[in-house]
Amino acid sequence: MQAMVLCDVAKLELREIWKPAPGPHDILVRVAAVGLCGTDFHIFSGLTNFNKNQKGKPIPLAEIPQILGHEIVGVVAEVGKEVKDLHVGDRVVIDQVLNCFSRRRQPSCEYCATGDSHQCQFGVEYGITGEPGGFAEYIAIPAVNAIRINSDLDNISATITEPLGCIIHALDMTMRSRTRYAIGAEDDAFQVHSILIFGAGPAGLLFTQYLRQELEYEGLILVSEPVAKKRELAASFGAETLDPQSIDITEAIQEKTHGRKVEFVIDACGSGSAFKSLPDVLRKQSTVLLYGLGHSGLDLSILNHFQILETTLVAACGASGGFDMHRRPLTYIQALELIESGKIKVDPWITHRYQSLQELPQAFTHDYKDPNYIKGVVLP
Repeated sequence: MQAMVLCDVAKLELREIWKPAPGPHDILVRVAAVGLCGTDFHIFSGLTNFNKNQKGKPIPLAEIPQILGHEIVGVVAEVGKEVKDLHVGDRVVIDQVLNCFSRRRQPSCEYCATGDSHQCQFGVEYGITGEPGGFAEYIAIPAVNAIRINSDLDNISATITEPLGCIIHALDMTMRSRTRYAIGAEDDAFQVHSILIFGAGPAGLLFTQYLRQELEYEGLILVSEPVAKKRELAASFGAETLDPQSIDITEAIQEKTHGRKVEFVIDACGSGSAFKSLPDVLRKQSTVLLYGLGHSGLDLSILNHFQILETTLVAACGASGGFDMHRRPLTYIQALELIESGKIKVDPWITHRYQSLQELPQAFTHDYKDPNYIKGVVLP
């Protein structure tokens, strides 16, 4: 079969590789669509490498090439002899984490046992930590890592299941944290009245929608985003938008919140300059959700301000959230249902569609740098 292989930093090659064979508890999936994630671009450019050896050191791509792609939708092509609840022809969304339940490991680690499988002590991830991902014609996975699509939802939209699952998990972690201000607090004195989101990329747009549509948050949502097209989308989903290149963000937030500042900030872009501005817009004892990756060039002394404000910092990653009776991930199931129902809109901001693996280099070397690029999906 064919696969697009990252054989060195910024070097993609279309190669012929062995087609994987499913084990008795596995399925073989013909890949139908894969979302392009910021993590893919970070690995491609050499900013990060999550494939590490036993000593925790990154393994160079030239030594062990990788097949990226973890936002995967496909069609079941083969089923192992022990798989009873999936059949050839079923369309599925894939949880990319091989956890204790995926591997049928007993006893399970403390993270899997308590619903945090993305932090599995023994976990690895397809397309991220070295396990071959979705930029290929086929992928073999444990059957419990597949969630059946039971609607006519198109494959491209279904790829947003994994990103939305990450947003659900991140906000769930935030709401479980012990912090002064909470969304939906009964006492108005402890209610979140305003939320600031940095960035209106895929994450920022999903955060905005989930807050409005699922959590039914009715307070002020401010989105700071320099690109006009992205601001328009955020506004269509219920946010007030700010252009950080044309206004003073601190002054604007003071005005919008009548001097109160914001009780909850979501860093959905990983911008060092945005993070540096946070102390000026935060209310004391507020909460900051760290979601975007990056923050290059940031001086750690910025943390002094957070200490003085007694800010709660919440770091979130992945789509953990427990399992159903069949050991399938509940957060993925919830995310898929929200997209299938139309409650969360994804089609308006999927800006780039690639019809083959051969077109992927164009996405990584050119399209991703376009300010109007928001989300790409490849159809292997």
